[in-house]
Amino acid sequence: MSSDILFRGGRAFTPHAVDARDSGGFAEAVLVRDGVIAAVGAEADLARISPGAEPVDLDGGLLTPGFTDAHMHPVQAGLERARCDLAQVYGLDAYLGAISDYAAKNPFKEWIDGGGWDMSAFPGGLPHRSQLDFLDRPAYLIQRDHHAAWVNTRALELAGITRDTPDPADGRIERDPDGTPSGVLHEGAMDLVGLLTPRPTPGDLVAALLDAQAHLFSLGITGWQDAIVGSYAGSDDQLPAYLSAASSGRLTARVVGALWWDRARGAEQVPGLVERRARAEGLDRFRATAVKIMQDGIAENFTAAVIEPYCRCGGPELGRGLSYVDPALLKVYVKELDALGFQVHFHAIGERAVREALDALAGTDPGNRHHIAHLQIITPQDVPRFAALGVTANLQPLWATHHAQMDELCIPYLGAERSSWQYPFADLVRHGTRLAAGSDWPVSSADPLQGMHVAVNRTEPGGSVHASYPTAQTPFLPGQSIDLRTVMTAYTAGSARLNGSPAGAIEEGRPADLVVLDRDPFTLDPQEIWTTRVRMTFVDGRLVHG
Repeated sequence: MSSDILFRGGRAFTPHAVDARDSGGFAEAVLVRDGVIAAVGAEADLARISPGAEPVDLDGGLLTPGFTDAHMHPVQAGLERARCDLAQVYGLDAYLGAISDYAAKNPFKEWIDGGGWDMSAFPGGLPHRSQLDFLDRPAYLIQRDHHAAWVNTRALELAGITRDTPDPADGRIERDPDGTPSGVLHEGAMDLVGLLTPRPTPGDLVAALLDAQAHLFSLGITGWQDAIVGSYAGSDDQLPAYLSAASSGRLTARVVGALWWDRARGAEQVPGLVERRARAEGLDRFRATAVKIMQDGIAENFTAAVIEPYCRCGGPELGRGLSYVDPALLKVYVKELDALGFQVHFHAIGERAVREALDALAGTDPGNRHHIAHLQIITPQDVPRFAALGVTANLQPLWATHHAQMDELCIPYLGAERSSWQYPFADLVRHGTRLAAGSDWPVSSADPLQGMHVAVNRTEPGGSVHASYPTAQTPFLPGQSIDLRTVMTAYTAGSARLNGSPAGAIEEGRPADLVVLDRDPFTLDPQEIWTTRVRMTFVDGRLVHG
């Protein structure tokens, strides 16, 4: 019996195809043999090559390469899915209801931990400890963006945090007018409580990884870059979980781990990173070849590094945010990492952080595929530097809309000119920048098709928690939208290239990491792209979802 598979009855997205079989970046059929793409072309031709091939009817849908998410946190997501998960609801009443239900169902848990709350659900973006004081236990709930935690009075007491506790160098304790901690801990201050919470076991971390993998397969994601492999903000090191899952064959996705750069340390940590990279050598599905440097925070809590101070409209100055690594030292560290063959993966939100990252990457080897993620604000003069330096722009498209956090917590404090520099996808494309794409899951939905919808329309996709916000369907800086072909290529070939993956395109000789979509989004009204769903996902020609 033939082990060949013939995908037919629709179209295949083949943006790299350049020969006679190509029709505007699409092909009629794809033949897979022994887990590898054997031929791409007309259905009749491929049927003659392998008359006994098992047919997979696309039923008018689209076959795409497997999606690769270039920036996500799946182990953390898996843990949150098993804890008090607030990501699927919105608003204080809904949060308190979910927290109360979770506490009732878990009476023996020492802490109420989890996360997913949205800053925009609270006045000024800030919940309060008193809202959680109905609980009979300490609470530690991470904000959706993972840059703050909401805690109750009991948690603050256990941590010994009082009005006299100073802010850590890389964070801030939110306070009431009299100086009493209010119950929100930003950035590095999260560890003051987070490190007291019960630690997951090694088995918990592996289970979280495998749960996340199954969820990602259901969305067509066959590879990713884990943007923090290390300990950060109370999280546990994920490296042992990846090594265990990969060595046992349970990790079937193609994954690169970005090893966490401890911003409280300097070059003395580099030998440890080299050792951690070596622990993954020889594994088929996991490599630890990148280093993640978080250069700033986020705009909503004024920790994103900006050039001019945040606007305050008559109030006290809010400052210019935080550069977590001294820019002069950053250049030294990046040069050393580059010389050792590491890929540097930057978090940069504010325009100053983006500039500092670009400055540090000047003169590095483009072959190491360095990239900067998030890129909320880029000055017009820095946009051309990405292509000039060979730096990939790692986009998280879902954020480029008029949602509540944008309209209420960003634009008023960024000012008109700086607000117009946000998420300049089209400008990056016009300058020839290489693109990759990701989600930052669990910060936002991992669904690549929702991200593609936003990149094309610059509006919220239907079904999101922000879809009913008054301006959610008003395009956000519509001149920065990009076409579906460009963004789908970023989620496939672009992110796969970033990871050094052999997958990412439908071409002869490539691994058969493939996704069957229930419809062809290229034939839809662009405003309906978000309605597309994944029917089947294959890795090496093996069905992993569907």
